[in-house]
Amino acid sequence: MTFEIRTVMAALDGSVRAAGVYHVACGIAARFGARLYVFRALDIPPEFPASAAYKNGDPLPEFLEQQAREQLAFITSGSSSGVKPEPPVITASHQPWRAIVETADRLSVDLIVMGSHGYGGLDRVLGTTAGKVANHATHHVLIVHERE
Repeated sequence: MTFEIRTVMAALDGSVRAAGVYHVACGIAARFGARLYVFRALDIPPEFPASAAYKNGDPLPEFLEQQAREQLAFITSGSSSGVKPEPPVITASHQPWRAIVETADRLSVDLIVMGSHGYGGLDRVLGTTAGKVANHATHHVLIVHERE
């Protein structure tokens, strides 16, 4: 079986650890000469209907998207790998793990790179975003752990 990495998707959240995840994804894309996509799922709380916000002219979704674009621009500007990512893909979602999987399918990526985050009490019951992506994705998933 031959495995090639032609496309990499860095699924970045709004945490301080996102830059490290991006650095790993850049290194892989540079090593394999792969195209690099940067993805952010805007985590919309369940009590906030995303579709209603756009219909009613609520400025929150636009503000969140602009904030995400600025954060991603800052993160992606600091790479020395020579890899220039595609324009960022930003999606509002009640289930970020599902948005990551669906976007990876749509882009036909070979590898999803994302961060691992600590367990909170509810994560032990419901599972983390990284765990759900790893269990549901039809693509390879690399989980980047923060090391001391």
